[in-house]
Amino acid sequence: MPKFVSACLLAAALLTPARAEFHAVNPEIARAVSEVSADNIAAIEKKLESFRTRHIASDASSPSTGIGAARQWIFDQFKSYSPRLQVRFDSYHVKKQGRVVRDTELVNVVATLPGDVHPDRLILVTGHYDSLVLHRKPNTSPPEVDYTASAAEPFAPGVTDDGSGTAAVLELARVLSSRHFHNTLVFAAFAGEEEGLIGASLFAAHAHDEHWKIDAVLNNDIIGSIVAGNGMENNTSVRVFSEDPIDSPSRELARYIRDAGLLYVPSLGVDLVFRADRFFRGGDHTPLNQAGFAAVRLTTPSENYSHQHTVTDTFENTSPEYATRVARLNAAAAAELAFAPLAPIVDRVVEKGEHKGELAALLTRGKSGYDAKLAWKQDPAEPSLAGYVVTVRSTLAPFWEREIYAGPVTEFTLPNFSIDDVVLGVKAIDNDGNESLVSPYVFRPRALQKIETY
Repeated sequence: MPKFVSACLLAAALLTPARAEFHAVNPEIARAVSEVSADNIAAIEKKLESFRTRHIASDASSPSTGIGAARQWIFDQFKSYSPRLQVRFDSYHVKKQGRVVRDTELVNVVATLPGDVHPDRLILVTGHYDSLVLHRKPNTSPPEVDYTASAAEPFAPGVTDDGSGTAAVLELARVLSSRHFHNTLVFAAFAGEEEGLIGASLFAAHAHDEHWKIDAVLNNDIIGSIVAGNGMENNTSVRVFSEDPIDSPSRELARYIRDAGLLYVPSLGVDLVFRADRFFRGGDHTPLNQAGFAAVRLTTPSENYSHQHTVTDTFENTSPEYATRVARLNAAAAAELAFAPLAPIVDRVVEKGEHKGELAALLTRGKSGYDAKLAWKQDPAEPSLAGYVVTVRSTLAPFWEREIYAGPVTEFTLPNFSIDDVVLGVKAIDNDGNESLVSPYVFRPRALQKIETY
């Protein structure tokens, strides 16, 4: 048998189907998933509807209706769940501009559950609690929106968009705040999404400027609809949107959510959509992507445009049972990320030569020139680390296809294994089977070379 054929067969024998051997159900995560309550989701959605409108320009002084009453109720709910939740109003003063019809105090409501091992590493679960009913200007083509009339609309229930996402955020805060995690969980109800992602943009800019270490953002927006306006129905899957390129941090997060779903919520299909969002549309994950953080959007495959941004986006026209299943998926992924070791570091900064200062992957062809030699770092050290798993997939494959247990080492070599024909990655795994996000070995295109001429 030719040497290169026998080497390929040896490498194939080392590989196992992805996640089949190493990943195990964490009983604590399974319990948390089971505790997410459809009755609670429904009750929260009804309460949010009862505020009549949650438009950012609505009355903020009323104790029972409008944006002010809604945000105070959300704050009080967070506070009631656990004394360990650090709850705050994340407030900004926004000048009249664009869709904002007057100078407005815009307030996100944020609850933080500090981690016990890496409190500076943040996992976010988000939704937006503001609502909007669109009013069109007469005799305009194409139809233009009258944002002043929209702001004055007294009934903007916004139950599916996005009371459903807010309900998931609140319910996950209730369930997960009774537990201790290694990393910090942050539950955020953003405002101003309907006016152009304002609350999330201000939050993202602050996080970027303060150098926050946000490892993942799970943004839930429109997770309550199961019947589209054309009659198509789907209550068995959820879409997860993630930005390009193919191995971006957001894309790895999307793959992680899919795998968590397969393990903990197998009844809900997780359909990864490899684009940042729906065409010509955005969500609160968008500014977090723009700030450099891994962020994805979870949303129903059955959007009903006849109810979105109308007075018919009511509890009667939503499905709390479906929102609950999506919330359980969030619980599984967020809890696993919060328990998991930090992802290994697979890049180094080039210290000298013509590419000084650039990032280079810790991946070479080894001494022979025909191996796959991987190296990585773990900083800071993980107290309960079991080892590392090398992941492999074809360059054409959307998901990781094979895994190799490397052990508690920081280097691993696959003999006679071409690094040109596959994508390689590595992830950390702890003694309880919790896995980090995969750190892929990414090919980084060089900047255009500057050549002196005469």
